[in-house]
Amino acid sequence: MISSPVVVKLKKHVDFLPVCPEVEIGLGVPRNPVRIVLDKGDHRLVQPSSGKDVTEDMKSFCSNFLDSIDEVDGFILKFRSPSCGLKDVKVYPSAGSHGGAVEKISGYFGGAVLGRYPFHPVEDEGRLRNARIKEHFLTKLFTFAAFRKVKSEGSIKDLINFHAQNKFLLMAYNQAELQKLGEIAANREKRPWKELISDYENHLYSALSRAPRYTSTINVLMHALGFFSDQLSSREKALFFDWVQKYREGRASVCPAINMIRSWIVRFEDGYLMSQTFFEPYPEDLIEINPVESHLREDLWK
Repeated sequence: MISSPVVVKLKKHVDFLPVCPEVEIGLGVPRNPVRIVLDKGDHRLVQPSSGKDVTEDMKSFCSNFLDSIDEVDGFILKFRSPSCGLKDVKVYPSAGSHGGAVEKISGYFGGAVLGRYPFHPVEDEGRLRNARIKEHFLTKLFTFAAFRKVKSEGSIKDLINFHAQNKFLLMAYNQAELQKLGEIAANREKRPWKELISDYENHLYSALSRAPRYTSTINVLMHALGFFSDQLSSREKALFFDWVQKYREGRASVCPAINMIRSWIVRFEDGYLMSQTFFEPYPEDLIEINPVESHLREDLWK
């Protein structure tokens, strides 16, 4: 199992299927390292200490293992591993080279996962140290898991409820896709379930493909404020606007503004907003308080 605080906290909420591709192809524990090298323009996975070329074994394992998976909601991979790395895996000019890398790519298993599951939440434990990347990963993971249950139940009513509960979340992520998803869930054409749910799934993947912009998050917060605006004092609203502005400027996380909205949801007993996943897209014990998200405007998914 990968040593990561995220993995430790997730254990009580998800079922892990731990696997080490290098062990599975017979390299053993402990083992000498493997590396990706260039051989006549082709990438090969080799073990310099033994001279073994395990490329075909690794490719075969990746294909067979991913074929064997029934249901999966996401992946956490090993940072920069030549087998499991998501990106930034070093490629060397030769097995015995002591020089620097000539390029960086995905590891063999990591690349196979990305190819097989291009829309699923897939990250490595290194990138999950970043607050925004982790938040996006967890949001996708638990949203897709909830959708998988809806898909298996085969109920239009469950799909409509899922869409209603995720409306604010989808509004933050992608308003155009939110509108399309709403039209699909309404099913005015009375399409058969398999066709309908497949269409919804594709647009849901598209909607959550990129983390929401901070400006979109602010728009959702302001929309939520509208539910209580007439019932709040000017001082309460001023404090809320102050936290929103600090978030806009990158001087505070979004947590204070969200928590103010959540307190008003409880205070005014708004059942509709209570059901919105936007305010708690994944279990609360997975949330970490981050003072200021320094990468607020940086595109971390390039």
